[in-house]
Amino acid sequence: MKNWLKIYFLCCAFNWAGAQQDLAIEVCINKNIHFQTIYNFAASDAWAAQYTGLWPNEKKEEMAEWLFSLENNSDGSPKGIGLSAWRFNIGAGSTAQGDESGIPDPWRRAEGFLQDDGSYDWHKQAGQQWFLQAAKESGVKQFIAFVNSPPIQLTRNNKAHSDDGLAANLSQEKYMDYANFLAKVLKHFKDSLAIDFDYISPFNEPQWEWKGGQEGSPWNNNELANATRVIDSVFAQQKIDSKIEITEAGQIDYLTGEKEKHPNRSDQIASFFSPESPNYVGDLKSVAPKIAAHSYFTTWDISKLKKERERIAEKLLEYPSLEYWMSEYCILENNEEITGKGKDFGMPTALYVARLIHSDLTIANASAWHWWLSMSPYDFKDGLIYVEKDSEDGNFYGSKLLWTLGNYSRFIRPGAKRISVAYDNYNTEENLRDGVLLSAYKNADDSLVLVVLNQWDTAMNLKLNLDIPSNSKIESYVTSESYNLSKMPNAQFGNSKIQVLGKSLTTFVFNKAD
Repeated sequence: MKNWLKIYFLCCAFNWAGAQQDLAIEVCINKNIHFQTIYNFAASDAWAAQYTGLWPNEKKEEMAEWLFSLENNSDGSPKGIGLSAWRFNIGAGSTAQGDESGIPDPWRRAEGFLQDDGSYDWHKQAGQQWFLQAAKESGVKQFIAFVNSPPIQLTRNNKAHSDDGLAANLSQEKYMDYANFLAKVLKHFKDSLAIDFDYISPFNEPQWEWKGGQEGSPWNNNELANATRVIDSVFAQQKIDSKIEITEAGQIDYLTGEKEKHPNRSDQIASFFSPESPNYVGDLKSVAPKIAAHSYFTTWDISKLKKERERIAEKLLEYPSLEYWMSEYCILENNEEITGKGKDFGMPTALYVARLIHSDLTIANASAWHWWLSMSPYDFKDGLIYVEKDSEDGNFYGSKLLWTLGNYSRFIRPGAKRISVAYDNYNTEENLRDGVLLSAYKNADDSLVLVVLNQWDTAMNLKLNLDIPSNSKIESYVTSESYNLSKMPNAQFGNSKIQVLGKSLTTFVFNKAD
């Protein structure tokens, strides 16, 4: 057996001084040491899909192919990034109010199924429904519905945003109506369209005040708990199988401790899942045994990036029945490394986000990772695909970020287990900031996936110590300034080393030989 296949029972490491000379990293992968299960990678249809889903077929079909396809081009490179889940926004109906909605940008309003006379118009959100069906037809099997605001017909001010931001824009007397609305929507999609939503997130980012600009509602923890109890009772009565995702925190630190600004909207893990808490709902049948939060404003500096994700991992040890999903992110914050404003089709944004994906998966032990806008018309670092702001037709453009997410989503499939990777400086602050970051996964079909993020300007050599059959088939896929998830010539480990390009993301897939 070749040297690179030798099993290392001790922790493998590489010498930093040597690495500076020949830029070689030696890494040990132990497929028998498992961590969290990875369920999916996803993005949302908000808000552009309501328009792009009505564009000419050839355009929306190509965008859907980029997002969902598991097929390959003739050269073996993926046609798309193979998202394994899709997030569908259930609108509140602000579109019908036009300028009176208090939401100036029509692309941030949403149609609603519930009508003023109490009937339901299932033709609404047609563009979003097109992408939902496209996801299913492409093989996506996991679906999450999320709500920014309850329907305008039910809210306190008949708007899809709050007046004062102090409490939920839904009175307690309307909780039952809201629960019935959710049940009605879920049953329709399951019975009429064969779309079974695995999860429903009724309270998106409840920490924020949501006084306008887009649909949204604040919620205090006690309101969340009381509303969830009502929703659970309705779901039980109407035999709704979808599980309630009670936490959809706007920042991950709202899960793990008390925040000074909103103490009644924070420490959500303990608030909802500690039996001693008055807001305990962990025993409800419809409540999913998971916590979800968004990685906003916790990515810089690197010490904060690491610390906040370590806090998540520590909380999971306290509550071993729970799993963590990172359910939304785009670049909002401005720091010395990156700014949210301004599109970036190239690698700087892609590398920044790849570091975050690596950190969420390997430090916080996230079981899912979801990007925010699948399609964006904005001059902001928030889209996988950028589209012209045209309601009927327009041009669209891919980004390096799209294909970088594909280095994870295309190859780490639902049910994969993250496995042990050992090398010197693994997840130190220094290495997270500008080093080489590696993570490995074992799929349900026993294929192994190694994702390598090289933040160096220069190429480096990777030396693997991995116990696999010597005749294994090894494929590699690269995203860099020159490549978009492109399949490279079959990797050769005859000299125990393989080169990884500078400023790139490379995914190695190890399969059993045919």
